[in-house]
Amino acid sequence: MNSTPERSGEDSTAGQEVLVSLSRCDLADARSVFGVLGSAFDSDRDAGDEPEATSGPRPTVWVTTVDVSEPKAPAEPVTLSAPVTVDAQGGYWAVDRLRDHLTGAFAVRVVGTAAGDQEQEVRLRLENR
Repeated sequence: MNSTPERSGEDSTAGQEVLVSLSRCDLADARSVFGVLGSAFDSDRDAGDEPEATSGPRPTVWVTTVDVSEPKAPAEPVTLSAPVTVDAQGGYWAVDRLRDHLTGAFAVRVVGTAAGDQEQEVRLRLENR
């Protein structure tokens, strides 16, 4: 048995991408979390693309997909105004790498998981360190 985490092909980002979604949190906190992710990982968002406020009766959901294969910088501690819930979906290796990176900026606690054959969905609670 090989102890190296499974990754689907070095040329493909499929096993290295994580879909990250935030909802029901303060706009500034969403920007902080996305800032931590954007400073470390390539994503589907442009560099200046920040979460924006929306109006209406439904909660806002901010979503990005990040490629965790090669972090650009370690995470620095960031202050949140309140705890933030993050849903992360991707391959086991990729989600673990995302969670490990977030621990540099926040106190991270796993509050829920749904496991699949090759992917998992993890709900994380981010709080100030």
